[in-house]
Amino acid sequence: MTTDTQTLDLGAVASYLSQHLDGFEGPLEATKFQGGQSNPTFLLKTPARSYVLRRKPPGVLLKSAHAVDREFRVQSALAGTDVPVARMHLLCEDDDVIGSAFYIMDHVAGRNFNDPTMDGCSNAERGGVIDEMNRVLAALHNVDVDGVGLGDYGPPGNYFERQLARWTKQYRASETEAVPAMDRLIDMLAERMPRDDGQRTLVHGDYRIDNMIFAAEGTNCLAVLDWELSTTGHPFADLASVIMQWQLPPGSDGRGLAGVDRAGLGLPSDQAFVDLYCERRGIGPIDDFEFYLAFCFFRMGAIIQGVLKRALDGNASNPKRARQLGSYVPLFGGMGVAQLEKG
Repeated sequence: MTTDTQTLDLGAVASYLSQHLDGFEGPLEATKFQGGQSNPTFLLKTPARSYVLRRKPPGVLLKSAHAVDREFRVQSALAGTDVPVARMHLLCEDDDVIGSAFYIMDHVAGRNFNDPTMDGCSNAERGGVIDEMNRVLAALHNVDVDGVGLGDYGPPGNYFERQLARWTKQYRASETEAVPAMDRLIDMLAERMPRDDGQRTLVHGDYRIDNMIFAAEGTNCLAVLDWELSTTGHPFADLASVIMQWQLPPGSDGRGLAGVDRAGLGLPSDQAFVDLYCERRGIGPIDDFEFYLAFCFFRMGAIIQGVLKRALDGNASNPKRARQLGSYVPLFGGMGVAQLEKG
């Protein structure tokens, strides 16, 4: 058994899979994916095929965080819908096997874009990929949650009230120093809270281009990844999270579109993306979209604060990157406040 986030006890994994995964035959090799800061993820290779193992980090974790069992459940439920997901194989909740719970899914080979500028792609490809992002997002929010067995996947009530309370609690639990912009943003979101309009859909929680796998040729999405924050709730949180990322600087850190000549790259404006999403879902214009953007800035600030805390505690998946991300918490708080002041 291992408690290291960077390695796996291959003997323990191979022994478990030989007993529980149909068709599994070693020898087994594992390589850790370096992207992502939450649940350590490994590519498993055998002579016949490849899988992906995604595990909880070892150690003391925040309550409800790193829920690999929920990731496994939601992706299993979405098989056969218009939302592309990897095929799920098995969930192991026995911590004694490798030190924490994990699940096994198919490895989906394809293209993954770290940022929405999609360097090296043609304008037609860029536009096609973003259109596919839009289509998949609308499809996700059109899933019949009761019909796929996810009616109990999240509690009822005002999603944003619930999320603000949850992430404020998570943020306070991982707080390492006072960040005035985050404190102000929390207060402003509570004051600006919209009334519940009754929309309740499946919500991904971290919907962005780098959490998607696209075909090696063409623009079809083959799988949406990283469902840790998924629940049933309000769809505008996912839509706003896409637009939120686009407000950030381009490049490896921000992975956004701020200051980018979008038309010159074949990319849509924020409003064009929102309008197309509304058209695909058959809904009207969205009031006070600034609130939803501000909420997404707050939630991302709270998430990266947790990433920083795990780095300081020695449990981060990528410690160097975690410390770098943690320095951006004040930025996210300030950008959220700016959205509410503008709205």
